[in-house]
Amino acid sequence: MKAGDKLVWVIYDITENTKRTKVAKACKNKGLYRVQKSAFLGTLNKNQLDEFKVMCEDIISPDKDSVYIFPMCEDDFKKVKLLGQAFDRKLVTDEVKALFI
Repeated sequence: MKAGDKLVWVIYDITENTKRTKVAKACKNKGLYRVQKSAFLGTLNKNQLDEFKVMCEDIISPDKDSVYIFPMCEDDFKKVKLLGQAFDRKLVTDEVKALFI
């Protein structure tokens, strides 16, 4: 992870398929890894995070949809506890697995 980068979780609940797909593509375009159908994880710097927020604000309907963005420092990330089946194994890449090993 580069200096200034933060681990970021993005979790969303979006009612329309088109908007949900656009947010998923925005996550992927920012280099985030899908860990579940509506959950992404990866690293972003401050500028990328600000751009991502603006992109999501332009896509969603704030009265119906929600996008949660959780920046975490590496120390906090190491404290994450996994209970049960945390990820959809078909969706998780080796990069995400490496974060938890």
